[in-house]
Amino acid sequence: MGTHDEDGVARRWFDVADTAPLLLDARGTVTSWTREAERLLGYPAAEAVGEDLAGLLAPGDAERLPYVMDRCRRDGGWAGLLSARRRDGRPVSVMARITSADEPGGSARRLVLLNEMADAPGWDMSRAVLEQMIGGSPIGIAMVDADLRFVWSNAALTQFGGGPPESRLGLRLAEVQPGLNSEAIETQMRRVLATGEPVLGYELVGRVRAAPHRETAHMLSFTRLDDEHGAPMGVYYTVVDMTDRHRARQRLALLDRAGRRIGRSLDIARTAQELADVAVPGFADLVTVDLLEPVLRGAEPSPGQVSDDADDSVTLRRAGRRETGDPGVATGSREVVHRGGSPAVRCLVGGRPWRVERLDPLDPLDPLTEEWVADLPAGSEPPSALIVPVRARGVTLGVTTFLRRHRHEPFGEDDLALAEDLVSRAAVCVDNARRYTRERDAALVLQRNLLPRRLPEQDAVEVAACYRPADELTGLGGDWYDLIPLSGARVALVVGEVPGHGIDAAAAMGRVRTAVRTLAALDLPPAEILAHLDDLVTRMDDEESVAAETEPREPRSGGAQTVGAACVYVVYDPVDGRCVMAAAGHPAPAVVLPDGSVTFIELPQGPPLGAGGPPFEAAEVTLPEGSTLALHTDGLLARGERWALDTDRERLRQALEQSADTLELRCGTVIDALVPARPYDDVALLMARTRRLSAERVADWELPADPAAVAEARKTASRRLAEWGLAELSFTTELVVSELVTNAIRYATGPIRLRLIRERTLVCEVFDGGTTAPHLRHPRATDEGGRGLLLVSQVTQRWGTRFLPEGKIIWAEQSLTDPDA
Repeated sequence: MGTHDEDGVARRWFDVADTAPLLLDARGTVTSWTREAERLLGYPAAEAVGEDLAGLLAPGDAERLPYVMDRCRRDGGWAGLLSARRRDGRPVSVMARITSADEPGGSARRLVLLNEMADAPGWDMSRAVLEQMIGGSPIGIAMVDADLRFVWSNAALTQFGGGPPESRLGLRLAEVQPGLNSEAIETQMRRVLATGEPVLGYELVGRVRAAPHRETAHMLSFTRLDDEHGAPMGVYYTVVDMTDRHRARQRLALLDRAGRRIGRSLDIARTAQELADVAVPGFADLVTVDLLEPVLRGAEPSPGQVSDDADDSVTLRRAGRRETGDPGVATGSREVVHRGGSPAVRCLVGGRPWRVERLDPLDPLDPLTEEWVADLPAGSEPPSALIVPVRARGVTLGVTTFLRRHRHEPFGEDDLALAEDLVSRAAVCVDNARRYTRERDAALVLQRNLLPRRLPEQDAVEVAACYRPADELTGLGGDWYDLIPLSGARVALVVGEVPGHGIDAAAAMGRVRTAVRTLAALDLPPAEILAHLDDLVTRMDDEESVAAETEPREPRSGGAQTVGAACVYVVYDPVDGRCVMAAAGHPAPAVVLPDGSVTFIELPQGPPLGAGGPPFEAAEVTLPEGSTLALHTDGLLARGERWALDTDRERLRQALEQSADTLELRCGTVIDALVPARPYDDVALLMARTRRLSAERVADWELPADPAAVAEARKTASRRLAEWGLAELSFTTELVVSELVTNAIRYATGPIRLRLIRERTLVCEVFDGGTTAPHLRHPRATDEGGRGLLLVSQVTQRWGTRFLPEGKIIWAEQSLTDPDA
């Protein structure tokens, strides 16, 4: 037997209990014989002991014995097939294993174990048994010659197409399976023929003749066949159908892609388009996603919105569409009308999917999908269709339509289950996006109403503002800015913030901002405004504490906290350029002078609102015309990945020194230079460029405390109105001057001054040294006096009292745009 049998025998099962052992010396002479050896070969011990082992073997293997013994000395042992010779001369095939049996200090010995081949399992199977085994195997098996032509195949290979075994003989694979990728298979066969190395587990995906519309997957293994001389004579290969396993992997891969690609944003239309993109082309050739119109607005569909009445059509919005070969770029939703009783409407009403192997031309889908069906090649089969409702949390949001062309197999039950799983995952994402859209729209409405939509028009300053919340999802934050027109053409500039982010901070900010605007109407100095605001914040916190003890707090809600809020309040007078300000735990404003240099106002810092501490102090500066005030929250000075306050202000100085064509652009430039794309804190910036009212627009007079001065004051005011081209306001203005000056002369002490200011309104002010505020009364018909302020309130747009350290000012305004107001 050849030496190529050695490794195979060495790996075979060797039953020691059935062996015949014997001992050899170093020269290969038998030194010990056993009854098992006598039973196997027939020689008694007297004849065998002393004989050379070569004399017990057939002539061919006797010549191999020196090689075998040399292997034993070199490798320590040997195993292989030998042909022994019985005492009666008959040959017997044995499996032999030779190992060392040396003893310490003794001579070299070898232990030989012989096992008759006839007793080895499987070695006595006939050709008929082997052919029956492989011919009846459920696995497809075939043999091809060196030219890759079929020489034998079993019946199981027929299930993969190509005809019975006898029809394959002498043909190449391309002739048997013309639709298969035979070139790739034959490449593997040639590789095996050339190298002798088997190829195991080669996967092939394609369409066979037996199932031209169904994609199948097979696993092939190739082994070379050699003749008795070791020359390659062909290839033996097996085929296993693994289509079910392949499809299961495809489904898992599709669901995995859906999990990774659907719902990457909170945009409803984009999520619908992602569903269509995932399903094409791996699952369908055309996918459309139609949603109810309220869903795209973030609203929840009403239960009775869709009817199954055959006369009632349903209008949906096509939020996603993808076709094989189409890049699938979303171009916005469009209306799609589904007729009453159509499959899509039935899915919407019943909430159950609809499937058909081939579309019936008499039962069309929506018009836009029918356009795609009409474009199919003439004479081709109608496409297979599948419609699945988009349902989440028990509510139907729309429908998804899947279509397959004729060259694909129709949708089956497994496809329906997969489509339902796919759409249900996308439906949750769509519903999450819908809820987010609704909440974000509500948050934006809240934010728009909490912050000024447009700053009031006035002549005191040119303003620009920027706001950037830290919470990008809701757009809500606790920072705010405001511009409040005051009496005498003055304005109040306010910037502030409350602790926290999100909707709770926005709610707290709205309360504080409303309080600031209410207190501003009192025309108090900035320090007093903050003092009153501090009291209000303290009371708000007390109310929140009581409510927290008596009412359960909403989950994940931190409450609307106002204690610790910060605010800076600035009053600017365009008549003389004076600017008075006070701060409560807030950065002081920066000033960009007309020459471009930047300074920071030395403003005494008061404690945060509601925290308690020393009284608030004010600072007063006079600004030249064209100066720019920059009021900002501390988020503008945040620096680094972690929030940290930059106290050296150098970065702010450099940002403010940058020039821009407009104040709006300059405000945006500062924000872009200092605030990261995703800020760590809310940021509010209010920039105001100061203006001055020219002397021609302001007139004032000193008046004596003499009743006769009332008439002169009326005449003087009337002449100035004529110079200003406002003669039509003379009658009303004379009445106001008369009443206000008369009250000052009658009830007040000290000097009396009259001032007229022509701005967007006509302002009439009377100053006196009194400290008591006049009160509007509603006199009875029999009262002789008390009607002065009542008349003033009726003929003017608004009026009020402003206190100064040296007295008070009673003022009234008349509209210049609507004299009848």
